Amino acid sequence: GSRDGQGQILQRFPEKDWEDNPFPQGIELFCQPSGWQLFTERNPPTFFVAVLTDINSERHYCACFTFWEPIESAQPQSHPRNGDREEEEEPSSPVQPAQLFAPKSLVLVSRLDHAEVFRNSLGLIYTIYVDGLSVSLENVIGNLLTCTIPITGGAQ
Repeated sequence: GSRDGQGQILQRFPEKDWEDNPFPQGIELFCQPSGWQLFTERNPPTFFVAVLTDINSERHYCACFTFWEPIESAQPQSHPRNGDREEEEEPSSPVQPAQLFAPKSLVLVSRLDHAEVFRNSLGLIYTIYVDGLSVSLENVIGNLLTCTIPITGGAQ
C-alpha cells in the first residue's frame, strides 16, 4: 500500500483547552510538513521550533521533536512449493516484509521563546519513553511545568 498516512494525536496535556491558550488545531499536520511517511530505515531524531501566530496576533512557539519507531508488521507467511504440500526435507523459508519505521512527534507549545529549554524538556520525555522507565509521563510533565521562585531575602 501507500507509505503516506495521517497523523493523529495520541495524548495531550492539558487534556482540555485553557481559556487563554487553546490547543492549536491541525498541529498534527504541522509536525510533519512533508507528510506522515513510513521509512525503511530509522532516521535520527529531529528538532525544530516554529512560530504560529493566532487570530489575535499572539505568538505561539511550537517545538517539535520527532523520532522514528518500528511499526508492527503482519506475521510472516510461508509459501509452500509443489502445490499445497510442503516437502519435509526442505522447509520453506518465511517471507519477511521489510521493516518500516513511522515518525512519532512530541510537541511543546508555549508563548515563551526558549528553544533550548524546549529541546531539553522534549529530550527528557523522549528518553523516559524510549528507555521504558517506570515514571508517569503526567508526573514528569507536571514537574517540568512547575517551578518555585524564591522570595527575595526570604524562604522559598
